[in-house]
Amino acid sequence: MSTCYNPFTLEGKTILVTGASSGIGRQIAIDCSKMGANLIISGRDEIRLNETLSNLAGEGHVALTADLSDMSQIENLVSQIAGIDGAVLSAGRGLTRPVQFSSPDKMNEVFQINFFSTAELIRLLYKSKKAKKNASIVIIDSIAGITDVSPGTSVYGATKAALNSFSKYCALEFAVRKIRVNCICPGMIETPLIHRGTLTEEQLQEDAKRYPCGRYGRPEDVSNGAIYLLSDASSWVTGTSLFIDGGISI
Repeated sequence: MSTCYNPFTLEGKTILVTGASSGIGRQIAIDCSKMGANLIISGRDEIRLNETLSNLAGEGHVALTADLSDMSQIENLVSQIAGIDGAVLSAGRGLTRPVQFSSPDKMNEVFQINFFSTAELIRLLYKSKKAKKNASIVIIDSIAGITDVSPGTSVYGATKAALNSFSKYCALEFAVRKIRVNCICPGMIETPLIHRGTLTEEQLQEDAKRYPCGRYGRPEDVSNGAIYLLSDASSWVTGTSLFIDGGISI
């Protein structure tokens, strides 16, 4: 009997997923486990993180609670990792506020978690060689940082633009160890985050009509892209930004 060929398998790979306690990060962790990966998941909320852990397929997965806005906790997280074949960095937060009300303290809050913590985690994973040779690092970015410029999202968009740029420098510098670095840039994704009251349900339904595919994305849409970038199927892909946005950026 011939073995089924699957270039997207994650069998034998250890994958770190941050922001795994909810939303996109949770879905990515669950789907990676279904593809055979051993998961190290991280998030701030221990209860919700353990809920994710209980939903992972297979055994031997690890949950490490960490607040990535605290640099010392990032160092502690990295110290607990023996080595990884891939990472999906999904932790982040949003901010909807006009430029005139985006004071430096508000900017710092969002940049701290969206950019500085992610950049520091990547730096430490590489410097400590916890990211193994041929590892794949995937950053969950956003079209808001590249093409989708909307009123009230200047700070959030700026953090995502910074991440997108940073990823390309990392891809170039890390290539000496055959470590790939890519971004996924989703459009609007159906998670609890978008239902927090910034827009009414009617406004959300109307906004979804702008997408050529006729709907907002689902967490699994992003997860499928992450699996591709983590797998050997994308072994010649680095320094790129994968748009998963239902065609809104056309």
